[in-house]
Amino acid sequence: MIDWTTTALVFPGQGSQEVGMGADLAERFPEAKAAFEQADQILGFALSDLCFNGPADDLNDTYNTQPALYVMGIAVLRVLEASLLTPPRPDFVAGHSLGEFTALTAAGALAFEDGVRLVRERGRLMKEAGERTPGAMAALLGLSSDAVRELCAETTAQTGKPVVLANDNCDGQLVISGDKDAIEAALPLAMERGAKKVVPLTVSVASHSPLMESISAEFRQHLDQITFVPPRVPVIGNVSAAPLGSVDEIRFELGAQLTSTVRWTESVGYMLGQGVGRFLELGPKDVLSGLIKRIDRSAQRTSLNSAAALETFLGD
Repeated sequence: MIDWTTTALVFPGQGSQEVGMGADLAERFPEAKAAFEQADQILGFALSDLCFNGPADDLNDTYNTQPALYVMGIAVLRVLEASLLTPPRPDFVAGHSLGEFTALTAAGALAFEDGVRLVRERGRLMKEAGERTPGAMAALLGLSSDAVRELCAETTAQTGKPVVLANDNCDGQLVISGDKDAIEAALPLAMERGAKKVVPLTVSVASHSPLMESISAEFRQHLDQITFVPPRVPVIGNVSAAPLGSVDEIRFELGAQLTSTVRWTESVGYMLGQGVGRFLELGPKDVLSGLIKRIDRSAQRTSLNSAAALETFLGD
């Protein structure tokens, strides 16, 4: 039997989506099917069909990607809740970027219906910001977070255009985000500073950068219309890398997250420091499990990303 007092649930963000996600879950588990059907009704279109059958270009549109990943994570959670003798009561929950919304729902702080609508709106606004001011993102491998922050500050000063550390994913795997010209200037400089590799990402939305500031006020207005409640279990915030204990903290976190660094390394480190030894990743692929492995190889990691994975986990 799993020891929930040393377990954390984690939920992935954009980049984990793939055509076919959730199809086997919906076919095998009625709870998963019901979650996708409920989302279809809330949104007024067949999100489930987009997840199950694509096309990939539409699924990869942030307007669709965000609700797709949110619903997938909750579908897996509902299967767990229905299949276990006692409801899962993890020590902590956390999510990477968009996954933080899924984590809040898992912790009971955000209702599913509100969450679906909120992440759909977040996707719409981020897409709008990307169309208004196209940006870029790139992964830098082999540099420390301090070195990347210094690199970003120098590039911003040289170009007069913003570039920042967007995702501190794990030691040696960082993502920068910002103006296209600034990103282009930063990449050769990163190689000069010792980066093992630089990988431009195929995005036009500069997530977690100042380019998202144009939508911050409108998104905060949407947050103000949502009813949040204090979480039943601690949620580790991306911005603070610490537990979000109150509704005010949740609202501030989700608003600030648009333009702030995702402090994933520190978030995982906090949970490890509190005694967490096992992480269950709820969602497609196994991106977060891979990052956690690089943060601490001794941590147990289980990716619940398919019907087969869930059946194996539940059978154990």
